[in-house]
Amino acid sequence: MTSPARGVTTDPGAAFELLAGRRLVALTGAGLSTDSGIPDYRGPGSRPRNPMTYDEFVSGERARRRYWARSHVGWARMRRADPNPGHRALAALEAAGIVEGLITQNVDGLHAAAGHRAVIDLHGRIDEVVCLGCGRVSAREELAARLTALNPGFTEAHSAEVETAPDGDAAVEITDGFRVAPCTRCGGSLKPHVVFFGENVPKERVSRCYALVGSLTPHDGALLVAGSSLTVMSGLRFVRAARGAGVPVVIVNRGATRGDVLADVRVDAGCSEVLGALAALPV
Repeated sequence: MTSPARGVTTDPGAAFELLAGRRLVALTGAGLSTDSGIPDYRGPGSRPRNPMTYDEFVSGERARRRYWARSHVGWARMRRADPNPGHRALAALEAAGIVEGLITQNVDGLHAAAGHRAVIDLHGRIDEVVCLGCGRVSAREELAARLTALNPGFTEAHSAEVETAPDGDAAVEITDGFRVAPCTRCGGSLKPHVVFFGENVPKERVSRCYALVGSLTPHDGALLVAGSSLTVMSGLRFVRAARGAGVPVVIVNRGATRGDVLADVRVDAGCSEVLGALAALPV
């Protein structure tokens, strides 16, 4: 169990004072996208969720049919999501030369949609699909059109009545009869180009993240965490790396995080309001 951050506050003033004049690397999580209508996994009021694991996905056709039926409904919603003020604030901070790089645990692609350029999609992108047979990567829109043609009316019959998770998984209970589309090149099984639970993040991607955090110095750098509970090691390890190097850490998140003991300041507030105010400060 972690101790409280050295400064937990609802007033972002202390965070702004600490971050002033520093080069920033941002680490974002699902809490940043809630204002875009995409629910998070562990925020206040979030319902318990059990995402499909990689081992389950590759276990057989039945599991993949269940996944794609639910994800097809969820994609119809996620593709309509727009960047919110938090995404736009981080893009503005990048344009101003303050945020030098961004690591996101989200798969929704909203940072890029907001105009952010230096983004490492740690867990991949839900708008891409990869074949487990030949490795071909293709656009999710292409697959969505094929699934719609194979399953006419399926999305319309379910989209109004179910919730959708941050990875696009919609809580559709009846998936029997859903037709799954194979790879157009080799006929292999398709998977969203994201890292499932139980699957490892590619080593090269992890190395790039460590290098980005490692470019910060205690003198003029800081790590800004926005909208992540840091429950899984995938993101927490970079907070630990920053703290181990003596680099200041600021966390903006509604509710406690696993990284609170490592933070100089945690602002218990919404990302849109805090990041928007940070971006509006004089450079």
